[in-house]
Formats: sequence, C-alpha cells, structure tokens
Amino acid sequence: MSSSFLDRFRQDRVFWLVMGIALVAFVLLNVRPSVYMLLLLLSLVLAITVHECAHAWVASLLGDPTARVLGRVSLNPLRHLDPLGSLMMLVTVLSGFGIGWGKPVPVAPYRLRPNPKLGNGIVSLAGPTSNLLLALVLGLVLRALMAFGAGPMWLWEMLNALVITNFAIGLFNLIPLPPLDGHSVLIALFSLFKGRWAFEAGEFMHRASRYGPILLLALVFIGPMLGLDILGWLVWRPAQALYRLAVGLTTG
Repeated sequence: MSSSFLDRFRQDRVFWLVMGIALVAFVLLNVRPSVYMLLLLLSLVLAITVHECAHAWVASLLGDPTARVLGRVSLNPLRHLDPLGSLMMLVTVLSGFGIGWGKPVPVAPYRLRPNPKLGNGIVSLAGPTSNLLLALVLGLVLRALMAFGAGPMWLWEMLNALVITNFAIGLFNLIPLPPLDGHSVLIALFSLFKGRWAFEAGEFMHRASRYGPILLLALVFIGPMLGLDILGWLVWRPAQALYRLAVGLTTG
C-alpha cells in the first residue's frame, strides 16, 4: 500500500492508536477468540511481511536502494508492521470486518528501471504476486500432506489459514484503487501503449488517485452496510476458487 493514505493517520498517531486500542478492547469483550482466529492473525502478519519484503526486494533489483538501506528487504515482521495497521488487523480477525496494513515501502520511482511508471508498476505488482505464489505453493504442500495423511492437524490448520489469507491479500491489493497496488499496476499498463487514449487514461487514473482512499473505505465499510458484497465478488469468491484449485477443498 502507498504512503498517501497512511499519512493522514500519522498526523495524529496518538489519537488513532487510542481509538484502535478502545476498539480492540470492545471487540475482545464481545467476541471469544478462537485458535483459528489466532492462526488467521498470524497468517495476516506473515502475508503482509512477505508482501512488503517483495516490494523492497524488487525495488532494489530495479535500481532503488532506499528500502534495502532501511532494512526492509527482510522477512522479520517487526521491519514491516505498522502500529495502527496491526491493531486493525486484530480487529478484522476478531470481528470479521475491517482492514489492516503494514508500513509502506519507500520507493523513489525516478530511480527505477526501465522508467518511473513501469518500474513503479513492477514494484507494486511484486507484493500481490508474492502472496499469490506463496499461497499456491503452500496450498500444494497442504494438498500433498492431506493426500498422504502426513503431518499433525495443527500444521494442516496453519497451512490452511496461510493459503486462504495470502490468496485474499494478493487479490485485494490488485484492486485498482489507491493506496492499493493495483492502481500503480494499471497506470504502468497504460504506459505500455502509445495511443492518446492510453495517455489520457493514465492521467485520469493519476488525477483520480486523491479519491481512492475514500472509495476504498466505502468499499470496505459502507458497502456491507448497504448489502453490497462488492469485496466478495472481487476478492473472496476468486480467493475461494484459487483455494479449491490449489488445495482441492472448499473454504466453507
């Protein structure tokens, strides 16, 4: 996720942290955590860690060392977790409703090869791709373990949570709304075409980016209140289909 959306929260970090803690306390008092919820929370942390590490690694490969110098090419979750984003992850797991995030990876597009727009698009695509590939590999591992009846049940449950979570995180971040990665990916795709329509489409996407966070919040929070399961169609149903393809089971 890009930094523009999160900068708003950093302007008054203490307020948002207090609000987040109060919300977590409220949810904990009304929801009894389960083992599967804890597995989902751990899966979210690992998925975001892999996601942000992939951004940093590919940015370094394409010529921008900023994230590497800051230690972001790492699978240490502490390098990538954002305090408020982590609290929101906990709320999301406990309530089944919400959104979480990690610290955005700093990228200087002008340093990226082969050019700023395309390079930034490739860096953005690296995050969701890492989640989808990880989910596919772990899904095949889980499928093999179940086929041979090997491994303890806790390992099956952990892999199951990791697979569905990474598929969902990868697909969610491909939605073309800023601050999600799909926005930069789409702009990069438009930059590959030379027609005027592609230039105007890219410029429109760039100008409309200021409204992206508002639309994203509406998608996550207001849509379900109005009975509009847009995220279900864009993320959850495709994630279930990919899960069935990899593991051979339904998620329920």
